Amino acid sequence: MEQFRILIADDHTLFREGVRALLGAVPDLQVVGEAATGEEAIAQAAALVPDVILMDIQMPGVNGIEATRRILRANPHIGIVVVTMLEDDDSVFAAMRAGARSYILKGADKVEMLKAIRAVASGEALFGPAIASRLMNFFQGLSAAADQAALTQAFPELTDREHEVLDLIAQGHNNKEIAEQLALSPKTVSNHVSNIFNKLQVADRAQAIIVARQAGLGRSEL
Repeated sequence: MEQFRILIADDHTLFREGVRALLGAVPDLQVVGEAATGEEAIAQAAALVPDVILMDIQMPGVNGIEATRRILRANPHIGIVVVTMLEDDDSVFAAMRAGARSYILKGADKVEMLKAIRAVASGEALFGPAIASRLMNFFQGLSAAADQAALTQAFPELTDREHEVLDLIAQGHNNKEIAEQLALSPKTVSNHVSNIFNKLQVADRAQAIIVARQAGLGRSEL
């Protein structure tokens, strides 16, 4: 059976011992070394050239992100699995930019840990459920921001508030409903609607809805 060679880089002795014990019972995985600092991880990676490194982020001296970057610069074929307590977006994306192929939390169970190690050792990338959910939310947020930017660009003559009003018009809301949703007076909404009609050079609400929907507004209730 082919064995994948593993290096454990973490500044907590008990964690390293726990992972070594866990992997020691798995026939296709072999722990070939340990490191307690980022500098040690870099040196051990160069000396041992493991298939996979389990890399903590917070370590004395050089942190795990920088260690990952330096290791992959010298040995790009080594797979890095970040194993950490940190689950904020900044840490996740910093690890990805550095070249990590997997990011799992220290609370992950044995099955998730082994799945990540084997996937990365085989040249794949794998992220645990919690991190995958964060990635999806992040990219959905980017998509929503891009959509809003595109809509704003479609009608640059409108103010932000007028964009909001036009979007609600495109959804089919009347002035009273728009006033309630935006916490505005009916008179203020009526003024916004008149300004929108003038700026878009449309004669009535029906034309405004057509123009707005062609530009992508009103999607939330389509």
